[in-house]
Amino acid sequence: MTPLNPPRAEKLPSRRQHHGDTFIDDYEWLRDKESPKVRAHLEAENAYARQQTEHLAGTRGAIFDEIKSRTKETDLSVPQRYGAHWYYTKTALGKQYGVHARCPVASHDDWTPPTLEAGADVPGEQSLLDANELADGHEFFSLGAFSLSGDGALLAYSVDTEGDERYTLRLKDLTTGRTLPDEIAGTFPGAELTYDGRYVFYPTVDDAWRPDRIWRHRVGTDVADDVCVFHQPDERFWSGFGSTRSETYLMIETSSKVTSEVRVLDASDPEGEFRVVWPAVPGVEYSVEHAVIGGDDRFLIVHNQAGPNFELVDVPAGDPLNRDDSRVLMPHDDSVRLEDVDAFESFLAVSYRRAALTRIGLMPLHDGPEPVGRLHEIEFDEELYACGISANPEWSQPTLRLAYTSFVTPRVVYDYVPATGELRELKRQPVLGGYDWRKYAQKREWVSVAPGVEVPLSLVYRKDLVAPGEPAPLLLYGYGSYEASMEPGFSVPRLSLLDRGVVYAVAHVRGGGEMGRQWYDQGKTLTKRNTFTDFIAAADHLIARRWTTPDNLVALGRSAGGLLMGAIANMAPGRFAGIVADVPFVDALTSILDPSLPLTVIEWDEWGDPLHDRQVYEYMKSYSPYENVTDQKYPRILATTSLNDTRVLYVEPAKWAARLRDVGADVLLKTEMSAGHGGVSGRYESWKEVAFEYAWIVDVAGADTAPR
Repeated sequence: MTPLNPPRAEKLPSRRQHHGDTFIDDYEWLRDKESPKVRAHLEAENAYARQQTEHLAGTRGAIFDEIKSRTKETDLSVPQRYGAHWYYTKTALGKQYGVHARCPVASHDDWTPPTLEAGADVPGEQSLLDANELADGHEFFSLGAFSLSGDGALLAYSVDTEGDERYTLRLKDLTTGRTLPDEIAGTFPGAELTYDGRYVFYPTVDDAWRPDRIWRHRVGTDVADDVCVFHQPDERFWSGFGSTRSETYLMIETSSKVTSEVRVLDASDPEGEFRVVWPAVPGVEYSVEHAVIGGDDRFLIVHNQAGPNFELVDVPAGDPLNRDDSRVLMPHDDSVRLEDVDAFESFLAVSYRRAALTRIGLMPLHDGPEPVGRLHEIEFDEELYACGISANPEWSQPTLRLAYTSFVTPRVVYDYVPATGELRELKRQPVLGGYDWRKYAQKREWVSVAPGVEVPLSLVYRKDLVAPGEPAPLLLYGYGSYEASMEPGFSVPRLSLLDRGVVYAVAHVRGGGEMGRQWYDQGKTLTKRNTFTDFIAAADHLIARRWTTPDNLVALGRSAGGLLMGAIANMAPGRFAGIVADVPFVDALTSILDPSLPLTVIEWDEWGDPLHDRQVYEYMKSYSPYENVTDQKYPRILATTSLNDTRVLYVEPAKWAARLRDVGADVLLKTEMSAGHGGVSGRYESWKEVAFEYAWIVDVAGADTAPR
């Protein structure tokens, strides 16, 4: 086969002018998604990427086989109780997607989930939704809603078969198995049935892909008669719908990056008027949960009025602004980032973060003068771990379902019994092939980046393949935006890297949420460059501590983490042998300047508003990867994207790759032509994508091609 030359995108200069500054953009023409010329260029890039990675076919195949061999393909989730049934999801050998099923509860007092054998017949089992059947004939499939009526007779679900996150909502009668004629196209994820099954509420989006409207549909009526119950015209705000666990209230939450407002409605009157809990105040964020405390209806509110790390208060549900009848249940703490509260009939479960680790604490509810007991934290004994409250749909359940994992511990599902403090292990993620956690080590190091500022750095590796002071191939992951925290969780595919002697590390850089709200504030808007310099400092630390060398170090980031990858490629190319940028936000300034694009206006709270603020414009232009490509030696770069991505448009990495190639960079661009922001769908297809990426990393980092 004749070797292909690297594709060269034609230069068709266009002029962008803002705040007296002119930028000549040679590749903006690639934005025309429907253009045959654009499609041809993307296909040429794909062909070139295939050719340039053809020598890795053996490694790719081996990694895919390893993932498959370690995965219990015929399996099922731990059943969760809702009403008169246990609900669970089953997977089967050779099937891309899961099947949602249920079986009956033995008795009203039965809260111990049944032990079900994968692949075996389950007495009374009913298949509710087979995603394999729904996905048949489509290259992409995603489930956006799965909501049940309280009696379990009706199911609302929505599907996307394009990857553009426009879902079609349908209703299914679970007593007959018949799909109702009610069908609603163009919905956003998050549709929900009312408890009585008479109505379904759903969100839709505006032209900028912003969920701005909430609709009410009466089951069995014409969709044309649906009522818009809420519209948020402010382009900075997203809207969503939900209900309290108690099923007492329906809720509409509308929020920007820095401000929120919640409306509630008595669930017994779904055609009534929603009322505001706390009126929106710029800079104040809050969430609402319903609890019955001392016999009274109360709203639990997690808010940041008292401090950046939030506090928990309870207020009367009928008069939530009555500060004379409010209690602080968990005060603001500079060292604890309070994240959420879940209310049950007999206890409250609080989720929070301390020292870069997730925590769960419980408060018992009593009758009497002290109706809320002291917080009791559930303790775990690993240095690094992640824990979280799992699915707990029942208000009156006496247990709390939670999940636990670490870099070396496969996911464990527990039921915690508040009355006794017992932690019951229900299921541990099976890892086939003789996985032994004792072969692996995880640890935390701290990187000093400024006076009084230390960045957490998490590492995992195989102990017999990595020796202290002997540099090894290393993959350094980073994100650092939206206050998102990168948790130390287990990954079956990652074992294929660790078993080839690769160290996996995560730099918990500013802009994320690992160290509290201030950690986020120090890595956004006009402090965004801290995200990039923190990551470079982490790379320097790893090199100085002889974990690796620049010739063996590969960086990886996704979406907003792809912005991080583009920035460090320009700022510190000599630190890395390779960079992987998945669906990367690398043409950030162009996107954030255009309010007609999806997400732009709401993103101004994250990045600043360069359209109206010259300082923000100049600051963003100083780091935006596309504008800052220069004639220097870049590491090898792999960029991936999806044609139907609505969050980070494919044009960003396409333009970036074209400009990098202009200066002689070794860059590959791989575009999924039938996928969205999450990449391909289906577990086998996703394993192939992971294998493709990992094989490239193994090659660039100089790791062993075969596991040891």
